Amino acid sequence: MNETDKLLFPYHYGQEAEQYSFYRVPKLLFTEPVFRNVSTDAKLLYGLLLDRMQLSMKNHWLDEDGRVYIYFTIDSVMTALGCGNKKAGQLLAELDDRRGIGLITRKKQGQGKPDQIFVHKCSIPEVLKAHVQKCQNDMSGSVESTCLDVSKGHPNKTDKNDTEINENKSIYLSEQMWINDGIENYKYYRELFLEQLYFDSLLVDYPYEEETLYEILELLVETVCTTRKMIRIAGEEKPSEIVKSRLLKLNGEHIRYVLMCMKENTTHIRNIRQYLLAALYNAPATMSSYYSARVNHDMYGRGG
Repeated sequence: MNETDKLLFPYHYGQEAEQYSFYRVPKLLFTEPVFRNVSTDAKLLYGLLLDRMQLSMKNHWLDEDGRVYIYFTIDSVMTALGCGNKKAGQLLAELDDRRGIGLITRKKQGQGKPDQIFVHKCSIPEVLKAHVQKCQNDMSGSVESTCLDVSKGHPNKTDKNDTEINENKSIYLSEQMWINDGIENYKYYRELFLEQLYFDSLLVDYPYEEETLYEILELLVETVCTTRKMIRIAGEEKPSEIVKSRLLKLNGEHIRYVLMCMKENTTHIRNIRQYLLAALYNAPATMSSYYSARVNHDMYGRGG
């Protein structure tokens, strides 16, 4: 585009800047460490979803518990943000409670129907608030000693006003909690398993097992992040470090094997999480033998 082809947008005069309609994107998304890894596009999309809530209220789109939901399809995201299908899906996944930060929940409505989207409030999770309160109590002067890590995180500022001190302290405490309470660990291992298991490929190959796959993913992450010294596997207490080490060796083929074993199992499973955990723990040790036995059986059958 040369100089003569450039669009000339007019200046603002007086109060003309107030004439626009605005999408509102919560400031917390840009100031709190909890949302640090959420992309700018996903934050903007959250603002668009919040705006759509007004239409839902007018149409009385509420579930049986009175929770507001909206409809915002992949095509709507593509149109609003000028992106492709894949990018639109990634942005929604970034926001949802299965693969992302948890600011939305998507509920499937069946073949050909758009997902219901429940937009969660943009606020600091309660666990972070509890930690902020705890740290503030520790700093009140009534406590004789303060945790070394927390003490390092609250420098003494005397040249700033109270508002800035409180704001900076709140942001830092949230960040400290993000690390101390293992949320950073949780996120690290979740990303690790998503990559190590080739999770996207599993979702493509097993579209009807999506819920089970996500249950497996969350179970793996929760287990390797636990602080318990012992973990129960098939009724037996095992040292957590041994269990974690075994689970961290899993790959996509192990998950396929577990899904196949579940399909072949005809007995009633009372505790699906315990069953899954035992199956995942045993997969590295039993998968090769299982497939070898099947090959021998097939060869024997053909030979007869």
